[in-house]
Amino acid sequence: MGEVKGGRVFRFAIDRGGTFTDVFAEVPKSDGGVEHRTLKLLSEDPDNYPDAPREGIRRILEQVTGEPHPRDKPLDTSRILSIRMGTTVATNALLERKGERCALVITKGFKDLLHIGNQSRPDIFDLEVKCPENLYE
Repeated sequence: MGEVKGGRVFRFAIDRGGTFTDVFAEVPKSDGGVEHRTLKLLSEDPDNYPDAPREGIRRILEQVTGEPHPRDKPLDTSRILSIRMGTTVATNALLERKGERCALVITKGFKDLLHIGNQSRPDIFDLEVKCPENLYE
């Protein structure tokens, strides 16, 4: 496990869904090992917290360190090595073609990559391949 200023570090992986936010943490133990903690929160609970991913990190830090991490103060990130975020909300919005329009930037010379993909298909010998509709215009 990596080290940052101040010694032992935390790693977080978070999936923010439409209903729930799942927080997974790799937590340092006093013997130098690690343990894993999980937490499930409502993705939206404005009466209790403004942001579910931040609340999950805050709760785990409080549980492990025994130190208060008030909601109205910025989190001390000096002992957090990484935070990985995934969001089912964004994936679903993209697949359902909902939400705001956005730009897609592709490296010069690779514009066909979105159409070609990795060339996988259910039946490799099928001469009439039916591709799904593109997610872009």
